[in-house]
Amino acid sequence: MSDERVGFLGLGTMGAAMAANLARAGFAVTAWNRTPGRAPELTELGVTRVDTPAAVAASSNVIVVCVSDTPDVEAVLFGPDGVAAGTRVGQLVIDCSTISPSATRDFAGRLASAGVELVDAPVSGGSEGAQKGTLTIFCGGEAAAVQRATPILAAMGKTITHVGPSGSGQAVKAVNQVILAGTYIGVAEGIVLGLKAGLDVEQVVAALGGGAAQSWVLANRSGRMIANDYPLGFKVALHRKDLAIALELAREMGADLPGAELAADFETDLVAAGHADEDMSALARVIRSRSGLPG
Repeated sequence: MSDERVGFLGLGTMGAAMAANLARAGFAVTAWNRTPGRAPELTELGVTRVDTPAAVAASSNVIVVCVSDTPDVEAVLFGPDGVAAGTRVGQLVIDCSTISPSATRDFAGRLASAGVELVDAPVSGGSEGAQKGTLTIFCGGEAAAVQRATPILAAMGKTITHVGPSGSGQAVKAVNQVILAGTYIGVAEGIVLGLKAGLDVEQVVAALGGGAAQSWVLANRSGRMIANDYPLGFKVALHRKDLAIALELAREMGADLPGAELAADFETDLVAAGHADEDMSALARVIRSRSGLPG
């Protein structure tokens, strides 16, 4: 068992599974969630619940954050009863949220003034990866801090890469989300074309899996697009939020991302139509509808 006492902030779909894997790996975990009562299964794993992020910080050496957006991270770190109210020199914060790279650098500086290091460590792999402990994790921060974070991250993920200084992990996650946007739209268009052509689309997917069109999305989400059913994996609303971060970074860097902009427009429409909580493979709804299929 590690000597590190781990705090965990945010017990949503991703966070609850990640905290559970930390407890199973032998870490002493203290957790907080904005809405009490989430993830009751963690109690059976020995996870201690407290009432504030500050209380988590006071009882932990390392604090993992997994909340929805940049303002949420700022609130749990620096708001009333936030982490900063309970920190001490030598602690480490690992932020697994997906937020703004520039905000991450600001947060790292504010924590550093209190002797606390920050590693930005956004994750990819969806709810399945969180449950199985197979997430891909992109780390930004000082090398020594990332090294300290690695055993904790290894309990939650399979591929852990230090990609550069503070904010770099978030920038890589933005790249990841841009590529995923195009891949989901491409797979959806292919599925719809196959359906319209009267093909056995499941056979088509199996055949394409042996060639250059193979992708995680084709293998794991094409069935949902064929069935027009999109149970939760990674919410449309969260990917739309992530694309906003990526598009803001693109504007700052002078990059033109027309594919990501198109996906963002589609997701805005899906959210407005009541599909915010569906898996992002629901992008196929737009392509299906435009093609005269149920969407």
